[in-house]
Amino acid sequence: MAITNINAITSDNVDVDQILQTVHEEILQYAEKLKQISMYMFENPELAFKEVKAHDCLVKFLKQEGFEVDEHFHLATSFKATFKHGEGGHTFGLNSELDALPGIGHACGHPLIAIAGVATLLGLRKAMLRYNIAGRIILLGTPAEETGGGKLKLLQANAYEGMDVCMMVHPGQSQVGQASISPTLAVQSFEVEFHGVSTENHYCCKQIFRLTTNKKPAHAAGAPWDGINALDAATMAYASINAMRQQLHPSDRVHGIIVNGGEAPNIIPKFTSMKYFLRATTAAGMERVKEKVMPCFEAAALATGCTHSVKFNDLLTDIRNCKPIGELFSETMSTMFNIHTVQRYHDWSGGGLSTDFGNITYAMPSCHPFYGIPCDPKRMNHTAEFEQNARADKSHEETWKVATGMAAVALKLFRDPSFSKEVSDTAVESPRSILMYHQAREWWEKDMRGDFMP
Repeated sequence: MAITNINAITSDNVDVDQILQTVHEEILQYAEKLKQISMYMFENPELAFKEVKAHDCLVKFLKQEGFEVDEHFHLATSFKATFKHGEGGHTFGLNSELDALPGIGHACGHPLIAIAGVATLLGLRKAMLRYNIAGRIILLGTPAEETGGGKLKLLQANAYEGMDVCMMVHPGQSQVGQASISPTLAVQSFEVEFHGVSTENHYCCKQIFRLTTNKKPAHAAGAPWDGINALDAATMAYASINAMRQQLHPSDRVHGIIVNGGEAPNIIPKFTSMKYFLRATTAAGMERVKEKVMPCFEAAALATGCTHSVKFNDLLTDIRNCKPIGELFSETMSTMFNIHTVQRYHDWSGGGLSTDFGNITYAMPSCHPFYGIPCDPKRMNHTAEFEQNARADKSHEETWKVATGMAAVALKLFRDPSFSKEVSDTAVESPRSILMYHQAREWWEKDMRGDFMP
């Protein structure tokens, strides 16, 4: 069965299927080398902004392959690899994630994401040279996805400048033979401290916060009435949030820990700190969650006589997948590999994943498909079982397929002006910037109106 939807990309007599077959065959030629890189990353997991071994391994390979590489692109463990052929043309962006999780290593499959980007770059280079297809490819090595918002930092440093379309793929959330394109939750972390000095709040959709409390110390047995118990404030806030959950929207998420609860049982704590994550369906919806959550900390401080401060980290927005890109990727996966892709673009109907790639989708036409690897559906991403399954030969084989799917999007972008226009026209219908709060709120109200109603 021919992929008729992208036949327009060729202006000569070369069939599109033949071009994509060239891409896939080239990827398979590099399969063993790419798997060696992946397994090296699995065996050497590194946390956010410390991905030195992964960075150096990928950079060394890309330079050996003759690509133009900026080794430390805005961040110490980021890189930019570029390939260009011909004059003019569009620019297609790729992402290779590098970081691991504390304690369970690469339990989110980032080594597979890393080599998927490299595989697509290699396959496209072969096809562009063989069939004289003009265009430019940029592959970014992106650190600190799990914590730190590496892509947002790169976006703020203009690292994505010049890209017309950007993609990445992610293992998980599906079984072998399946893929999915769906929204993720916006997330923001914050830190709360109970103390006597207030600090400015910084709002940015993934948000993290930490709560810290400073209080007057006292002996817990000798003169407890002379103390102000910061731990009381922290536990009261924690309990208040738990009680408040029944008033949250079913898609909202609030989860946190007490980071510092005191120094000794016989000393009334004068200082406590907490760290929380907030998640919502959109960046605009995050404000609704904050309106529910933040009074819990204010009330706890008031009730115990503490003062408190809140520091918000950067907001990581929800994913806004570009539909024309997703549809082309899905058709390619179906036609070439008999992989069915579930497509949901503005319908959040379950799951609680978040990623810093969401900010990229607000900045340019983008798509972030998930793909299946062998794994127990109940032991998906962020489990030790998933980390082991991601190492399997079959997981790597599925990665070569989705890398070819991304290449199909790049080829159509390079050779079909109507596709480029369709992508651009679709993109402007969505909120393009996290600063466009009111437009984002309109999207949220449109998406969520009537959802979860009896």
